[in-house]
Amino acid sequence: MPLGLYVSVPFCRTKCSYCNFASDVFSKAAYENYVARVLEDISNARQIAAELGCVLDPAADSIYLGGGTPSLLESAQLVRIFDALKHQFAIAADAEITVECAPGTFTPSLIEALLRNGVNRISLGVQSFVDEEVRSVGRLHKRATVLEEIARLRANGLRNINIDLIAGLPHQTAESWAFSLAETIATGAPHVSVYMLEVDEDSRLGRELIAGGTRYHAHFVPDEDVTADFYLQACETLNATGIAQYEISNFARPGYESRHNMKYWTRQPYLGFGVDAHSMLPARAGDRLQAVRFSIPDSLEAYMNRKPVEVTPVSEVSAIEESFFLGLRLNRGVDLDSVSSQFGEERLAASRATIQECIREGLLEQEGAIVRLTPRGRLLSNEVFARFLGEKQTAGTGCA
Repeated sequence: MPLGLYVSVPFCRTKCSYCNFASDVFSKAAYENYVARVLEDISNARQIAAELGCVLDPAADSIYLGGGTPSLLESAQLVRIFDALKHQFAIAADAEITVECAPGTFTPSLIEALLRNGVNRISLGVQSFVDEEVRSVGRLHKRATVLEEIARLRANGLRNINIDLIAGLPHQTAESWAFSLAETIATGAPHVSVYMLEVDEDSRLGRELIAGGTRYHAHFVPDEDVTADFYLQACETLNATGIAQYEISNFARPGYESRHNMKYWTRQPYLGFGVDAHSMLPARAGDRLQAVRFSIPDSLEAYMNRKPVEVTPVSEVSAIEESFFLGLRLNRGVDLDSVSSQFGEERLAASRATIQECIREGLLEQEGAIVRLTPRGRLLSNEVFARFLGEKQTAGTGCA
């Protein structure tokens, strides 16, 4: 089965107050050393996979450069990354090739480099079309910048555009959220990702909210119920305009679903390079394992100092848990007949009891062999997933 290839670029112009990713602001002097290190890992991919007991298919049909802000790299550095991937892997002619970009980072040389390397999908970290909300979390762009750059991308033939939005930003109201949704639809972008603000200790804003403080505009953050209402409003609004929800956070017009991200949710093989990148590859024939997951350290210093990857063997039991934990993210749900065919009805028995419990509580619904989250279940999805994924397994099954 063809791979999905992921390259992490952990560099940002500013560190957004809500960000809990492994990215930060670094001197441009760090970029070149980092690119050289990533290129080394790409060239050693087969050896790394063999040492971990994995099967590495040389064919790939998706590439995703994420971050951070990959568009901060010099055009020549991006070209070298693409050249290395194309040299090491057989990239399908119709591969989906995505680059995450921050509004305000496009230059003529960047657009030329993207086009020359077959990039056919751009993901824009817009988050909001209201300048006050964007400014409050430390982002540098304005609404006008976003609209100008979408027009530039279209003029250069890049029409497959994703817009990221965040529900629950400081100063956000029902009216301002409706405005952001309307502006998103008006751009004509065929894919939209909607995330609810995460409140945890891994971001400055999250820590301030937990502490009850006022820094980072924390006292202007809507409460959880209001944020949940914004999410439901987005679902209703986008679905009504033909941008249909296909995953908890993702919406697309027909044919524009993210092929790369589908690999994560359907347990297809993928291989990641760079800081905090995750991989899942099939286990070697004859092993008792289904697959092997491994993740690269989540700090630039640890990665550059060659700290070892974290390896998580995926047993058959873990694979069944993942089939629910990941598959239920999709609106189409999980096909129980397919799971039973792959793993056996005896292995599925424990999950059936959990399914019935969630149905009784209004978190899941079942139609024939298909089980899917209800609207209420999507709002409480982490609770549902925890019931299918044992505590011991939860820590080691992240995705890129």
